[in-house]
Amino acid sequence: MAWVYLVAAGILEVVWAYAMKQAHGFTRLTPSVITVITMVASFALLSLAMKALPLGTAYTIWTGIGAVGAFIIGVAVLGEQASGLRIAAALLIVSGLVLMKLSSQE
Repeated sequence: MAWVYLVAAGILEVVWAYAMKQAHGFTRLTPSVITVITMVASFALLSLAMKALPLGTAYTIWTGIGAVGAFIIGVAVLGEQASGLRIAAALLIVSGLVLMKLSSQE
């Protein structure tokens, strides 16, 4: 169940990052509220996952899901640049996440 919590926490990290971008410095109410709610939920789920998973594994995977997810949303939704180097960097992050999962005892 810890892995389910961790993946959900990572997805919520992507949601709050996108909502924060849409909040324009917390000047827009709805995205600001979404940011705060999903941020708290993401941290809560990360905390639950850390009951069973090592800190290094849980935190690395949580931030990795957030980083790659935010990159994908940036490119797909916000029209940000998708250069070869940026895609390669995202693939390196994903490969690191896979290796972290494979090396985990849990």
